[in-house]
Amino acid sequence: MANNIKSFSVRYNPINESNTFTSGDCIAGQIKLELTKECKIGSLCIKLKGKANVKWTEMYGKTIVTYHNKEKYFSVKQDVILDGRGNNVVAQDCHVYPFTFQIPAQDLPPSFKGPYGKIQYTLEATLSRSMRIDTKAKAKFTLIHKPTLNSDPLLMTPQNSTINKTMKLFTSGSVGMDVNIVRMGFHQGEGIKVVASIQNRSSREIKPKYCLYEKYSYFAKKKRKLQTKDILKEEGEAIPPSAGQTVTKIITIPSSTPPSILNCNIIKAEYRLRVYLDVKYAQDPKIKFPIVILPASQGPDDEEQLSAFTSSIFA
Repeated sequence: MANNIKSFSVRYNPINESNTFTSGDCIAGQIKLELTKECKIGSLCIKLKGKANVKWTEMYGKTIVTYHNKEKYFSVKQDVILDGRGNNVVAQDCHVYPFTFQIPAQDLPPSFKGPYGKIQYTLEATLSRSMRIDTKAKAKFTLIHKPTLNSDPLLMTPQNSTINKTMKLFTSGSVGMDVNIVRMGFHQGEGIKVVASIQNRSSREIKPKYCLYEKYSYFAKKKRKLQTKDILKEEGEAIPPSAGQTVTKIITIPSSTPPSILNCNIIKAEYRLRVYLDVKYAQDPKIKFPIVILPASQGPDDEEQLSAFTSSIFA
């Protein structure tokens, strides 16, 4: 690094094995400043910041339009060395300055990074010296939103949908299904139990299929940029013509799937489970269920709650 600053960095201390934080947590760490010789410093401060931003471009003929938006959640500053107009003399050595912040106890969206936007939480240290450009160091940390299944009654509400469809052209008769899942909210890595009562009154065999997919939305200038992507696909056994079956399938949410984001104004991360019947030479009848993905279960209390709820549903 130029001049008499050999290194300048900021780091924080993890508080759990997953190295994550949530609103209301304390985050502590150190600023490290290593000097090759004595130095006069105007000020040294550190900020705790949380913000979201989105950006994408679209073509309208030969015109390129950029859509951009941002949302600021907080910016909290601590002075480590107060402004002394360059009269703060710091000796040649390695200096460590501790700090502690409390993350604001508000409804904060989780950290997120997508192709058109991100939600980011950072610690940023700034070293100011007279007649020189400020020197900065940054450390990002991961914040998770920790709603529980009890935080919103909708998350525990069973979901049910029915569809019946008459076949045309190359297939005669009709097909239908009545599909149930136990609730809307599920943890990362948890299995979604799908129970479908299927009636095949058509002239062809049909096969139940399942698709869990993401639906990410970015908002700027009253426009929405939509991104959808299949996460996983599964299929069941074929059901012959003129037959009915009740089939059960467990769709396991990959533990790496980011949690839902529903509390940010400019970025939303939503998920859907599509259950459909694969019918040859016909448009597939399908049902879509909204799925809210929560962070992975953190302990026995979550497991007991799920066990009690599931027992009551299938008793």
